[in-house]
Amino acid sequence: MKPSSFIHPALLALMAFVGAFPASSRADEAYEIKELRAEIRALEQKLNALEAKLAQRDQTAAAPAQAAPGPAEAPNVAQAPVPPPRPAETPRITIDDTGFTFASADNGTFIKLHGLVQLDGRLFADDPGIANNDTLVIRRARLIFEGGFDRIFSFLILPEFGGGATGTSNAPVIYDANLGIAVTPELKIVAGKFKSPIGLEMLQNDAVLLFNERSLATGLVPIRDVGIMATGSLLGNTVSYAAGVLNGAADSAYTNNTDGDNNKDFAARLFFTPFVGHGASPLANLGFGIAGSYGLQNRTGSLAGGYKTDGQQVFFTYRSTVVPEGEDYRISPQANYFSGPFSAQAEYTVSAVTALAGASKAELRNTGWQGAIGYVLTGENASYNGYTPKHNFSWQDGTWGAWELGARIAQLKIDTNAFPVFADPGASASEATSYGLSVNWFLSKAIRVSFDLVQTEFERAPGSKTTINPLVGQDEKAFLTRFQVGF
Repeated sequence: MKPSSFIHPALLALMAFVGAFPASSRADEAYEIKELRAEIRALEQKLNALEAKLAQRDQTAAAPAQAAPGPAEAPNVAQAPVPPPRPAETPRITIDDTGFTFASADNGTFIKLHGLVQLDGRLFADDPGIANNDTLVIRRARLIFEGGFDRIFSFLILPEFGGGATGTSNAPVIYDANLGIAVTPELKIVAGKFKSPIGLEMLQNDAVLLFNERSLATGLVPIRDVGIMATGSLLGNTVSYAAGVLNGAADSAYTNNTDGDNNKDFAARLFFTPFVGHGASPLANLGFGIAGSYGLQNRTGSLAGGYKTDGQQVFFTYRSTVVPEGEDYRISPQANYFSGPFSAQAEYTVSAVTALAGASKAELRNTGWQGAIGYVLTGENASYNGYTPKHNFSWQDGTWGAWELGARIAQLKIDTNAFPVFADPGASASEATSYGLSVNWFLSKAIRVSFDLVQTEFERAPGSKTTINPLVGQDEKAFLTRFQVGF
């Protein structure tokens, strides 16, 4: 009810009441009535002003609804009430033994922080007396940043703060720095610095390797390179592929951010898992494939960073005057298999280079292979990406984490034509074969302690009469330990 509907009747009643007094009332009563009438008129003016103000407020409140008619553009139709704005969804923050994750509510945009620290101990029997024996070393110390935006764009930045990985300096090094664009579910473009898509064991995460160090065969592939690569999975994840154009890196080498010539390497990999998704099949986790690279070099850089043993001792290098000149290529057939707690892995690698030393030039083909098996004693399912213990180590609860045993045989053979022109037979071996056993104890997914016992046998190079490298004159018997935090 509006104020006017009851204000005016009340005023009329009040005036009638006042008019009912007789004319013969006393003068003071007439004066009081006059004052009362004046107050009534003032009150009526205030009420009229209040009524006008209320009407103006109602018109202002109705204005937005009239300015925005409905889909039928019918301003005379009553408008539905506008719902209040929905509160913003809360971002997600996750902190666990896989890292620190900051993500949007739908996980479409995220940033993850991981870390990896490895403290290695190396103890050698029959010490050959070279500088890096019987030592403790920070093998890796990394902060790993990765993220994604809008489910399409991704990035990875991996700096290395430990000197043990390169063995040359304690200065920080950027190992990975790349941008990914998921064009379709089957195609992703990666540009920047990343692992070369060749070695099966090289592509495996450093934190979940069966042995502390990768095999001799992995020494024949580059570690990281700069370039552009297409990668993805096809046919229901039964085929994965990678193919890219790279600056070109030598065996066992980390490329820098520059390239010494206009030539580039082409690298590619095809890997098949034809029975994936067939959970009842014993071949559900069988994978096999082939990878390789081809390129040209023009007297820039070196041929290799040096081939190393499990104990990270160099047993072969080219002479410092040797440069690559001409074609180089690699080819690597590879396979792995997982069944419950059992795992197996094998690969064969050929690395061919065209070497130039003064007036001498030759194509050198070095070969390597490795075969390894593992078994998780505590029953967890082994996989290429590692596994999570069913129960973390706890002295109070009587649980011991996960235990795994491993065995491996590997070999790397140098082309005999490398001696004596391209390599010094007194400083380098022509062949190395290693036999290893490993014990891995995962106290939790993030904490690992490993013990490796590896013996490496060497073949002296043709024409070797004296040995200036004590390592190649006897076998390397190494006991290697690792304490690891990886999240």
